[in-house]
Amino acid sequence: MSINIESLAAEINRTLASYARQTEETVDVIAEKKASDGVELLKDNSPKSPMGGKYAASWDYKKVGKKFVIHNKKHYRLTHLLEKGHAKVNGGRVAARVHIAPVEDRVINEFKEELRRGLSE
Repeated sequence: MSINIESLAAEINRTLASYARQTEETVDVIAEKKASDGVELLKDNSPKSPMGGKYAASWDYKKVGKKFVIHNKKHYRLTHLLEKGHAKVNGGRVAARVHIAPVEDRVINEFKEELRRGLSE
């Protein structure tokens, strides 16, 4: 392929724009997949009450701008209390039931690995 010097800058810009578009699409696809995986892991690993486990069942994700956010739709007030523990009314403490941090670490590491593989193709 031969290109004259006048159109070299335009060709470089076109190539870079194409690469940026492909990279953005790859990141979006992997991020959504990892958000979905994170939701499933949280549904499996969240504390479940003997009354049915509504807290665990209400995990979901949504896209906010260019980010995917995993959140608990109905019981968002409980996430911090369960993850960190809390004081009891009559003294003492309720022990933490760590379930979010391990899933967060796992999803972040898997995202990085899949992104490396996806961008190297």
